[in-house]
Amino acid sequence: MAPAKLRGGLNIMFQLAITIGILAANLINYGTAKIKPWGWRLSLGLAAVPAALMFVGGLFLPETPNSLIERGHLEKGRALLVKVRGTTNVDAEFEDMVDASKKANEVKHPFRNILKKRNRPQLVMATFLPFFQQLTGINAIMFYAPVLFKTIGFGGDASLYSAVITGAVNVLATFISIFTVDRLGRRVLFLEAGVQMFIAQVVIGIILGEKFGGSKQLSKGFAVFVVIVICIYVAGFAWSWGPLGWLVPSEIFPLETRSAGQSITVSVNLFFTFVIAQAFLAMLCHFKYGIFLFFAGWVVLMSIFIFFFLPETKNIPIEEMINVWRKHWFWKQIIPATDLYNGDEKSDWQFPSKEFAENQTVQLSGSGFNKEHI
Repeated sequence: MAPAKLRGGLNIMFQLAITIGILAANLINYGTAKIKPWGWRLSLGLAAVPAALMFVGGLFLPETPNSLIERGHLEKGRALLVKVRGTTNVDAEFEDMVDASKKANEVKHPFRNILKKRNRPQLVMATFLPFFQQLTGINAIMFYAPVLFKTIGFGGDASLYSAVITGAVNVLATFISIFTVDRLGRRVLFLEAGVQMFIAQVVIGIILGEKFGGSKQLSKGFAVFVVIVICIYVAGFAWSWGPLGWLVPSEIFPLETRSAGQSITVSVNLFFTFVIAQAFLAMLCHFKYGIFLFFAGWVVLMSIFIFFFLPETKNIPIEEMINVWRKHWFWKQIIPATDLYNGDEKSDWQFPSKEFAENQTVQLSGSGFNKEHI
């Protein structure tokens, strides 16, 4: 429902809600850890509270204009669009939505359609962005922050307190993303954070490799410095891969494949969340400080991927996103010139050239349609 110029910031409020939830969970764990011996049961049981809030909120949640139009409720969709935009001047946008809905309804098999050549760049992004998001190492650090901090020398309470600090940094940095993503663009945040996260992980790896392990213990000063550098890393993630890993896939799919594309994005994300969560403790035991260098290497790879293959998508209406791929140095070689009628591809189809338009006159009886219209 968001207008193109505000889409990034509004979409990232989704990630902001996640980071607030993480911080709340850290605070609850910090408090319930002091309740012996049943505090952990209280911590686990309190997860029912947000579940109940989601259920009650769902009862009052309105539909979206797109959803109403796609199901044939055109007047209700237009009325809601007027309400959302705050103006009655929505005719052009409404017609675009109706046209997009008609094309979407002609596609009977969105998962089969998404595999076609013209949807290749979107499919690649829907797969690789959530894959890379997990290989930044953020979930490993956020899931196991108390264990990690306890391992490097903090006491039990101190490790939970440090996890609360990183959770707070996560929330604050997400606010920065909300206010900058539609001004600076997606690529700038991705690439800046790539450098920031890489440096932070290498520094942590070097400190732990040189100052910690075997009979060596981190001094208090180095332990505090490690927490600061982890916060720098978390901040970089929170204004880049955290929100943008969800934002970019949500804005690149046309309506006819959006449901399939979002399903793939979420499935890939949750699958690798599971894999990293299951593997991290074993990797930490085997790699030790090298675990940070492992994730730093992946940050380099994903930053290269963003630099070469992701075009800028800020302020582009979703209905016009196909033109962004057709102008990209790499994807324009893959996406065929396309006739979107009924989803059919015609790889030899082209728009008429300017010279053709200037030298031809279209003869349509009684229509008054001439070369100026071309």
